[in-house]
Amino acid sequence: MNDDSSIVRITGLLREEAERLRPGARLPSSRELTRRHGVSPVTVSRAIAALAAEGRVVTRPGSGAFVAALPAAGAGDAPDLSWQTVSLGDRWVDDSAVSGLLTPPPEGVIPLTGGYLNPGLRPSKALASAAARAVRRPDAWALPPLNGLAELRRWFANEVGGGVTQADVLIVSGGQSALTHAFRALAAPGEPMLVETPTYPGALSSARAAGLRTVAVPVDRDGVRPELLAEAFAVTGARVFFCQPTLHNPTGAVLSASRREQVLAIARAAGAFVIEDDYARYLTTGAVPPSLVTLDTHGTVIHINSLSKVTAPSMRVAAVIARGPAARRLRAGQVVESFFVARPLQETALEFLGSPAWRRHRVSVTAELTVRREALAAALARHLPSARVGLVPEGGLHLWVRLPGEVDETALVESAQRAGVLVSPGTIYHSAESPAPHIRVTHIAAAHVAELAEGVRRLGSALDTQLAARGR
Repeated sequence: MNDDSSIVRITGLLREEAERLRPGARLPSSRELTRRHGVSPVTVSRAIAALAAEGRVVTRPGSGAFVAALPAAGAGDAPDLSWQTVSLGDRWVDDSAVSGLLTPPPEGVIPLTGGYLNPGLRPSKALASAAARAVRRPDAWALPPLNGLAELRRWFANEVGGGVTQADVLIVSGGQSALTHAFRALAAPGEPMLVETPTYPGALSSARAAGLRTVAVPVDRDGVRPELLAEAFAVTGARVFFCQPTLHNPTGAVLSASRREQVLAIARAAGAFVIEDDYARYLTTGAVPPSLVTLDTHGTVIHINSLSKVTAPSMRVAAVIARGPAARRLRAGQVVESFFVARPLQETALEFLGSPAWRRHRVSVTAELTVRREALAAALARHLPSARVGLVPEGGLHLWVRLPGEVDETALVESAQRAGVLVSPGTIYHSAESPAPHIRVTHIAAAHVAELAEGVRRLGSALDTQLAARGR
């Protein structure tokens, strides 16, 4: 008697017996079970194996089968997934820095961090109207061109200027996606990529997820330092440099016109690409030099322009501008990884950008940026007199604040949150050791200027408490 029904029957009987016994108790021997139930040794062996697979018994060669210790009451039937740790290896993705910037603040906590407009400053009604018009367009739900709607690509090309055409433009799902596509397309896992330091944490996370080694190149008030960039290319052999020439995040620096020419010349000499993240194109309140891509005649620059910062987080529409084989590789990567950007979202962007609401929104945002930047700078001077703002930029969303040398920035960020205000620690903006304690303070996430001032007051109180504890 050795069929499947016999195995099921013996398995059930042994399961009941195991439930009556205490953990660690020994089940009857295979010989005893064979005699007792009139089945073959093979049937008994398979029944015990089934119970072992359920985790109800453990077998010890030469000793027999014993009742296993079951999870404690209330532990549920959650499976043991620890085996995945071995299978996955060290190919882990650290999203902590990015998630922290995207997580809404708890109730009663003032956000002085984040990278998007406060809900009250977003053109939500205009976007809703644009979306309603967009879905009424013919073929709104049809397959779009894989590189993006022609009209939208033409709009981005015209915005950049400098000889860029719609054929050079690829529409992708937001600036972060653009970075991921560019990093994977231009460098192989294990290769070095040069980055400004400090720099945008999302770029660092994306580069590490792509298996790249980030190499820091310092910046000053005028942007990346060309002599150190040239040295970094020579030492590392890198073929990619990621930068934010306009309103650099987090310092607010604008790369001067002369340095822009130097950066391009250095990259050309190294046979390298420059990924230009022009995230702040619509957040400027003063004049800035031309984008790097408009100065490029060798296909050196991969240019990224996004709409989400100036509109709303879910307006995940961005343009990647590239030429030559690099452009073909970027387009192929987009198709393989995500096919295309949803057509209704592209149509919505077109409707909004072509309406008077877009121009009105830009004017209002520019005015609000000026008011908030000045309010933030004044509040920092009043409530954090021992800290130093290195640069008050003409636009952007943040101020980069250097703390007194003895301050523990991690402890300050934690105590500030307990006091009811969120700020970003400077550490997450560095790919290597930070030379001094910093925090990044955002002026655009608070509901209004009064809340902004209150948030800085809470931050100043947390800093004063730490300095007092250190005997200053």
